[in-house]
Amino acid sequence: MQIQVLKSKIHRATVTDANINYVGSITIDEKLMNESNLIEFEKVQVLNINNGERIETYVIKGKRGSGTICLNGAAARKFLPNDLIIIVSYAMMDFEAAKKFKPSIAFPDSKNKLIKGKKPR
Repeated sequence: MQIQVLKSKIHRATVTDANINYVGSITIDEKLMNESNLIEFEKVQVLNINNGERIETYVIKGKRGSGTICLNGAAARKFLPNDLIIIVSYAMMDFEAAKKFKPSIAFPDSKNKLIKGKKPR
């Protein structure tokens, strides 16, 4: 049996920009992508803590260390700069393997810089 489990998470990032004139997607600082084990063009869910909106889109790599979290295209209508968000992706895996699997979770501060030493509960 295959089940879907949390693979990657960026917990409480701050939206830095919303660009309605871009084709679509979410641009994420490459350092946050690496810490959370996300790759470019991977499908993600983006959850807006401020207003409850939830979207699915794909990742575009942003400049490493820039702190960029930019919602592009139609999503720019639902996410505004300074909104707090959670970004998640999932993976399909065997049920028994899933019991042992640990997701990669990044905890950014209010400037989207990694908080050192913070681990999931």
